[in-house]
Amino acid sequence: MVDVSAKADTTREATARGRVSMLASTLALVVEGRMPKGDVLAVARVAGIMAAKRTPDLIPLCHPLQLTGVEVMLAPDHGSPGIEIEATVRTTGKTGVEMEALTAVSAAALTVYDMCKAVERSMRIEDIRLVAKSGGKSGDFRAE
Repeated sequence: MVDVSAKADTTREATARGRVSMLASTLALVVEGRMPKGDVLAVARVAGIMAAKRTPDLIPLCHPLQLTGVEVMLAPDHGSPGIEIEATVRTTGKTGVEMEALTAVSAAALTVYDMCKAVERSMRIEDIRLVAKSGGKSGDFRAE
């Protein structure tokens, strides 16, 4: 684990995104609340929040952080079709929250897959990436 004790506490924020691609018929069941396992979007949102809080238990060498905010949003996309996922994580501390944001999106996507797999096994978890981060010595980052 990297020693961050000499670093200053700063306000840090990171946002990650990803998506789960699925058939339009599967997405319709999700939106209509007719999946056998229940409310897919609500459960996936909670899973993402819980995963962000447990990131150091899942990813070796991640520092345990006192998170001050975690937001996970899931939005049906009827055009593609699929579910867009975005997570934003905040803290004030010595190290960033990029891994927590990426972990939140990953867990939310896996939860969508788990809750929908009885209807469709061909879903794809795609394009999980960091889109923005702020704070710390390295400053701000915005993906293009």
